[in-house]
Amino acid sequence: MAEIKKRWYVVRAIGGKEKKVRDYIELEVKRHKIEHLVGQVLIPTEKVYQIRNGKKISKERNYLPGYVLIEAALEGEVQHIIKSVPNVIGFMSAVKGGDPMPMRKEEVNRILGKVDELAEQEEELNIPYVVGETVKVIDGPFNGFNGVIENINEEKKKLEVMVKIFGRKTPLELNYMQVDKNS
Repeated sequence: MAEIKKRWYVVRAIGGKEKKVRDYIELEVKRHKIEHLVGQVLIPTEKVYQIRNGKKISKERNYLPGYVLIEAALEGEVQHIIKSVPNVIGFMSAVKGGDPMPMRKEEVNRILGKVDELAEQEEELNIPYVVGETVKVIDGPFNGFNGVIENINEEKKKLEVMVKIFGRKTPLELNYMQVDKNS
């Protein structure tokens, strides 16, 4: 039997239903026993950090909302099976209603590289602050105060900020998520 060449395609899905679409596609692939024609089904996500009630919370967010990537050989009924999955709008193509257009190798590597990079990056935050910069405190007891960065501790991801309270300069140790750039 000849080697089946799988290519990456973009499937358009109803926004917010990407996970359901992925699960349905995987279920249909097993049900129709076409695992040899369909490889991976991916939703590119990224981690975003927010502060809620003073705690840093990481949350996964789609960075291509409304799209699901699928590695498949569109032979026989595969295309029809995927299109008939609930919440699937269709394949991305050059013309509306045309044949599915496979992604270029560079695009796939860039997106998959980005997915891997985001997974590995995990807690890696770049240091967006410099000593001498004025920042606004957005969390904690000094919320709303402005201060000047005196020192940056990269290992602990902390800033030493000098804040004027009642006319007196007071040093505060704050993490990156507790301050915002003054713009």
